[in-house]
Amino acid sequence: MQTSKPRILGIGEVLWDLLPAGRKLGGAPANFVCHAYALGAEARLVSRVGDDSLGREILERWAGLGIPTWTIGIDAESPTGTVSVELAADGQPRFTIHENVAWDRIEAALTTLVAASEADAVCFGTLAQRSRPNRAAIHALLGATRPNALRIFDVNLRPPFVDAAILPESLALANVLKLNDHELPVLAELFGLRGTPAELLAALALRFELRVVALTRGGHGSLIHAGGECSEHSGVQTTVLDTVGAGDAFTAAMTIGFLRGWKLDDINQRANEVAAFVCSQPGATPPLPEQIRALFHRDV
Repeated sequence: MQTSKPRILGIGEVLWDLLPAGRKLGGAPANFVCHAYALGAEARLVSRVGDDSLGREILERWAGLGIPTWTIGIDAESPTGTVSVELAADGQPRFTIHENVAWDRIEAALTTLVAASEADAVCFGTLAQRSRPNRAAIHALLGATRPNALRIFDVNLRPPFVDAAILPESLALANVLKLNDHELPVLAELFGLRGTPAELLAALALRFELRVVALTRGGHGSLIHAGGECSEHSGVQTTVLDTVGAGDAFTAAMTIGFLRGWKLDDINQRANEVAAFVCSQPGATPPLPEQIRALFHRDV
């Protein structure tokens, strides 16, 4: 069980979500890091922003939150990333992700390799691997991690940036898998798996030697398979404003729970509580209330 602050690293995109209600800081790995930091971790992001006003604002926002920015590079040639977001009637986001931006040019520099080597957990996804140089940098950073570190692959499929070859490559590098109920059928078909969701999680864990496989199911809660056991949670009731960032909040909470050695059902409960709160607020990283943050500063 870990008693000091967990050291957590996210790798990938940081950008502006251009929401109907206004501009919000986003990007799945960035959301993950913001939530992990809010929940008491020593959290960092390996990414890249443009040498422009949007990039400077990201760095200022993060500094204002207290999150160090020395692992975020500045690109003189490419602009800071943006995503146009529309919300459907059910609150689900629809994304238009703009290309040839700064986070497509992440580098495995010496400083970031050191950060990866010191991390207790590293989270990465598929979207940031849409460029070949990024894929090489992410592989190098994961290769620098300690053998016992959690290497969390958050599938996060975003058409049209879906390359089936990335999935087995990433699973081979990971020891934790997080996916949602839209992504699970994609992986099941790709790997020829059949069965109930719980059986599919167990099959993925066995095939890729994963320590943890977590499935989020929107308003229907989650399943977490770990150590031969499966914890099911029916979800926390809330009034949904939008779901942007809820999965990233779940992943951050789950990661801290595993690093702190909590029981599986307790991890699932607290991760659902954090995700439900995020769903009730605008944007991906709303300030978390003290009663939620306090839960992550003590053992179960």
